[in-house]
Amino acid sequence: MGVSASTASGGSPAQAPSNWNLPNFLTCLRIVFVPVFVWLVLRADNTHTGWMWAAFGVFAALMLTDKLDGDIARSRGLVTDFGKIADPIADKALMISALVCLNITGAMPVWITVVIVVRELGITLWRMVLLRRGKVVPASRGGKIKTVLQSLGVALYLCPLPEWMTWPTHLVMGAAVAVTVVTGVQYILDAQRQPATLEPPAEPSASADRSAR
Repeated sequence: MGVSASTASGGSPAQAPSNWNLPNFLTCLRIVFVPVFVWLVLRADNTHTGWMWAAFGVFAALMLTDKLDGDIARSRGLVTDFGKIADPIADKALMISALVCLNITGAMPVWITVVIVVRELGITLWRMVLLRRGKVVPASRGGKIKTVLQSLGVALYLCPLPEWMTWPTHLVMGAAVAVTVVTGVQYILDAQRQPATLEPPAEPSASADRSAR
């Protein structure tokens, strides 16, 4: 393990950023507004144009905060362990809630939600197992494309679009499902080839456990 410059020169090691920062605030805001988004979608019920636009607006704003919090955290050195945990939780809470709501209103087939949710939760659990084994598989470009297609597909279903946009909407979500499955399989294959790059996490000591509380 490398030694930081401040430690090597006899100075104190750099302090970790506080959890009380803007990126984490945006992440928490995203989680808090998920129930508001759910209420708007169910209130619209795929028939009330005004409520549908409101639901779309909230979804678009929350997805924008997802990009903003990551960009700010990386550019200002505000990446925290809390953010690493809370950010994917917020992302999945919003996306899964959106998919389930679209199923309830009859706007989208249930099987799409089943495929995406099984993949997302399955890969999340698999990633946790890999971390316990000291493996870190970097995010792929396919994963980013998957997120964009899923978000675009949900946004199109939320919008009160003209009838001729029905098939383009289905095609976008179909592409999202295909990329979701392919990237899930690719992640598993990459994990099999990836050597262990980290030491498996040790059990926390009693003093460390107390300080973390």
